[in-house]
Amino acid sequence: MRLCELREKEVINICDGKRLGCIVDLEFDVCTGKIEAVIIPGPGKIWGFLGTECEYVIPFACIRKIGPDIVLVEIQEEKFLHKNSS
Repeated sequence: MRLCELREKEVINICDGKRLGCIVDLEFDVCTGKIEAVIIPGPGKIWGFLGTECEYVIPFACIRKIGPDIVLVEIQEEKFLHKNSS
């Protein structure tokens, strides 16, 4: 699967059924080349630009299923909302 295909899928947290948004970026380990996390704009952000300075950083290990239209993740909200460092 290509990143452009992954970015079109909506991410849903199966812990609470909340729609988190769409993936805008990936975090990966430069030594291993493995994906470490997916990045989703935080509440109120539009395409990762306008809005709050928070983002969802969801460890790749928390992804439970990548379907044709959605990505299901399982994580508690307090564990993935981070302030943007920029």
